[in-house]
Amino acid sequence: MMQLPSVLACLGQALLFSLPVTASSYYGESELSPRTRNCNTPSNRACWTDGFDIFTDWESKTPVTGVTRTYTLTITEVDNYIGADGQVKEKAMLINGQFPGPVITADWGDRLNITVINNLRTNGTSIHWHGIRHLNSNINDGVSGVTECPIPPNGGSKNYTFLATQYGTSWYHSHYSSQYANGIVGSILIRGPASLPYDIDLGAFPITDWYYGSADNLYARVNDPNNPFIPGAPGAPPPSSNIFFNGSNINPNGTGGSYAEVVLTPGKRHLLRLINPSVDNGYTVSIVGHAMTVVANDFVPVNAYTTHYLFLGVGARYDVTIDASQPVSNYWINVTFSGTGACGTSNNPHPAAILKYKGARDGNPKDPGVPPPDTLCADQTDFTPIVRRKAPRSQFTGTGSQSLAVTLAVDSAASKVFWKVNNTAINVLWDKPTLEFVLQGNTSYPGSENIITIPDSSEWSFWLVQNLSPIPHPIHLHGHDFVILGRSAALSNPLGPDAKPVPFNPDTDINTLRFDNPPRRDATMLPSFGWLAVAFKNDNPGAWLFHCHVAWHVSQGLSVQFLEKANDIGKVMDLNQVEPNCNAWRAYAPNDPFPQLDSGL
Repeated sequence: MMQLPSVLACLGQALLFSLPVTASSYYGESELSPRTRNCNTPSNRACWTDGFDIFTDWESKTPVTGVTRTYTLTITEVDNYIGADGQVKEKAMLINGQFPGPVITADWGDRLNITVINNLRTNGTSIHWHGIRHLNSNINDGVSGVTECPIPPNGGSKNYTFLATQYGTSWYHSHYSSQYANGIVGSILIRGPASLPYDIDLGAFPITDWYYGSADNLYARVNDPNNPFIPGAPGAPPPSSNIFFNGSNINPNGTGGSYAEVVLTPGKRHLLRLINPSVDNGYTVSIVGHAMTVVANDFVPVNAYTTHYLFLGVGARYDVTIDASQPVSNYWINVTFSGTGACGTSNNPHPAAILKYKGARDGNPKDPGVPPPDTLCADQTDFTPIVRRKAPRSQFTGTGSQSLAVTLAVDSAASKVFWKVNNTAINVLWDKPTLEFVLQGNTSYPGSENIITIPDSSEWSFWLVQNLSPIPHPIHLHGHDFVILGRSAALSNPLGPDAKPVPFNPDTDINTLRFDNPPRRDATMLPSFGWLAVAFKNDNPGAWLFHCHVAWHVSQGLSVQFLEKANDIGKVMDLNQVEPNCNAWRAYAPNDPFPQLDSGL
């Protein structure tokens, strides 16, 4: 692994332009400078347009193009759906009749206007735009029971609109129980600058687990305390049936399907946008005979960093460049799983796609490659964000109100498994979301909402998350990215009889934390039996989830809500917009044949 020279070398004379832009705490489009000239070329991707480049802090200013990108996403369901590998999935839920759903594409500074139509038979739904900041626009975050009531089925609809203040790669998915395990996912691609030159943007490349069972039946298995899949870990999920690369793969147990292909042009440098939109599986990606150079993790541009493999927990994204500098041929893109078995397994023992050079003969690659090292379910944190942040060390204690404990609990009488944070498994109200409480001035939040109110006067929030279980968790924060101050080392045998929690020791561990420009993203791994220290700026009014992104775990309660700048929420957005959809849902809910049985998230 190596870190490449500073991105300054890529900019050259491009930094000589100047167009003053007034920073604003709110992205009102009338306050923003329009994009006037595109200076983003294959030889200089660090520049974007007059006044905006790779060094621009998009939390302070963003361009505005005046362009609105309009999409309609219609959600339907199919019983006994024939998937891309030729095998039957007992229940699929599709977006515009396809899996994955359409790629939402825009330029940095465009406005997105997206209508979601719910044509499911009985399920409500909502769509969350993973990693999108939604500054002063929490009502567009798309979380059932938090920012909205579910969109009712049989033709219910909701419009989401937001400015693309960030750039890079992400994804969208339903946030209604574990529903997205049925297929309600798609990619987001927002074009912007990059820290390395490249010739060709290959687009989004989601790599996701795929299950032949329905989400409901899978959740019933996961929620069974007598599930023997992993001894000592009740409620462990089954292995995925397959791994799909951009929606396709072969059937690992016979005929059917085909390998996905990524096509390179010899002699060119390519940008590939890796996404893990899985339900449960975390995995390592490697390419035989090729290195990958990371230029962004999640929506955070980083100094170019070259590696031969990358671990992606659920929700993680990496924008990487790949040089087509090898002999014209076909090469495997491989996915491997941790030998610990703690962050997912699959019935496909060798998930793969093909990196194909133009001019290469048809056929599968010959060289299987060498498996990369086992990351032990830990993502890499040695990335340096280009736009710097510095968290105030003096405000971190790692104790008391800054501490969150994650535990696994079994209710034998109810035959249920729960994941709890600070002794509470979250359970939201679909018919009364948190933002409706705020609209009504009602602060009598049920304890099961697991709401943590952040004081309005607080500038930063620091959280030490202590995992008291052997299962690692991909932790995701809505409405922000967070700085990763530090974490404990990954365990090589977390499911072994001698494994036990590793507590944070303030006397020694605080000296290992990084406060000056630490790695920054919106999803990272909480180690097995370990700890994770993160921080974020309190600058975005709203109700924001902080949760495990394993669909089963958040359904079983592993989440808290941060209620941030509560007194400002109704000032920066029109909360009355919550009511029409809630009224439609409340009209439907009494006739819902499948009432809420889990956390609702």
